[in-house]
Amino acid sequence: MNTICLYFQVHQPFRLKKYRFFDIGSDHYYYDDFANKSIMKKIAENSYLPANRLFLDHIKKYGDNFKISFSISGSAIEQFEKYAPEVLTSFQELAKTGNVEFLAETYSHSLAPLKSETEFKKQVKLHEEKIQKYFGQKPKVFRLTELVYSDQIGGTVAKMGYKAMLTEGAKHILGWKSPNFMYCNAIEPKLKILLRNYELSDDISFRFTENQLTADKFAGWINDLSPKEKLVNIFLDYETFGEHQSAETGIFEFLKNLPEAIFQKTGFVFGTTSEAAKKFSPISEVHVPHSISWADEERDLSAWLGNALQDEAFNKLYELEDKVAKSKDADIQRDWQFLQTSDHFYYMCTKWFSDGDVHKYFNPYDSPYNAFINYMNVLSDFITRLEK
Repeated sequence: MNTICLYFQVHQPFRLKKYRFFDIGSDHYYYDDFANKSIMKKIAENSYLPANRLFLDHIKKYGDNFKISFSISGSAIEQFEKYAPEVLTSFQELAKTGNVEFLAETYSHSLAPLKSETEFKKQVKLHEEKIQKYFGQKPKVFRLTELVYSDQIGGTVAKMGYKAMLTEGAKHILGWKSPNFMYCNAIEPKLKILLRNYELSDDISFRFTENQLTADKFAGWINDLSPKEKLVNIFLDYETFGEHQSAETGIFEFLKNLPEAIFQKTGFVFGTTSEAAKKFSPISEVHVPHSISWADEERDLSAWLGNALQDEAFNKLYELEDKVAKSKDADIQRDWQFLQTSDHFYYMCTKWFSDGDVHKYFNPYDSPYNAFINYMNVLSDFITRLEK
């Protein structure tokens, strides 16, 4: 049977509190607990819990014809532990069905492989342990932060033992080729590459109301694909359901009706990413010499590393790696993890244009410059602690 891979990214950062220059050296706690708790509670109620209930119902109804995949960052899981244990329980209920796969990623949703293979592997190991602890799975498939990928990163992931990796089916990479096939890494061909169909995915994420999208219409688009295209990867932020697209838009009704529409109108079933990797053979290598992502129109790293502010903060942070590695302080190690979270650099983005609204989503700062100043104040205090 032809396969649709439904994959969802689940991530929330530990947002930093307002940290003034005068706090450096005296206040070593950096996080805005009120904002983190209130945002998590809001998203849990509006998105995670109702979506998880719907997917559990689908699995009970359709059995092995309905399977999905998630990657959940370590920082999101820690916030479930602190603020929304009912969400963690609902994901565990999904895991127990055997129809839900959990992918590996960096623990803190970082961009570590751009700077340090050692730190990258360390974070992945931490994340694997968390997934094993709560969901009883050893991940077989890898997803880097925001689908960031390059030939080199894929080669490293292959050496770590993963069978497949997810990334964006970017037009400037594929050219005339379709994302609806299996590909492989250009350095380590044994690593299979699943490419996101960004047009169909973004029809749900960003154009849902504009397209007046229904499950039947979406299934019709799937059915219109060439018979040769047997693998369709729909990769989304999980907050699409209930947050990016509110319940009032009909997004949950769409989700409720989607499986039945797919089964009636197409020859597709739903499978996990590892099942797809096992089932489909690559048609060719995909060459990605420079890193891509699923962010913005450019599909590159400019959302995180596109200006002088971001580059200075990012480089300054990773200059500390060797000193952090020598520290046995648990608080130092924890802060090091969460200072690497990519969201901090995303908030410093200055390229608004057509993607501006996306960058404002739960952004605690009124300008990229304030985001930079706040982060650098925190980093300055972190450095003083390291030096002591």
